[in-house]
Amino acid sequence: MESGHQRSNLTKLSESDLPLEEPWQDIRNLDVYDVTGEQIGSVEDLYIDRETRLASYLVVSAGGFLGVGKKHFLVPVEEVSRDVGEERVTVTVPRMKVLNSPEFDLDVGVPGADLQRAIDAYYGHR
Repeated sequence: MESGHQRSNLTKLSESDLPLEEPWQDIRNLDVYDVTGEQIGSVEDLYIDRETRLASYLVVSAGGFLGVGKKHFLVPVEEVSRDVGEERVTVTVPRMKVLNSPEFDLDVGVPGADLQRAIDAYYGHR
């Protein structure tokens, strides 16, 4: 990603009729694991760029029981890989890095430029 590039053209995949560039990129509901194989949570949604139809952030939900106490975190797609044939995704950082990232309130809607910059800086993408 280019330095200083802001993702201001985002929309939540679940609230959009935009198709992804490739259908296999829809990783919603897959479990999320860290580099050591420890489960973090699951992909609740994706924020995609309206123009490129590429995912920019995963909304990872973690913790809670039956939806109570669940927390949400944004993870840049640059930090995620999916092995072909696997029904899970892996983040390139330890579980605690994700869980200590700025929490995201799904009810707020599209993450603002300040939160996007904070998330990108937290993960080392400036």
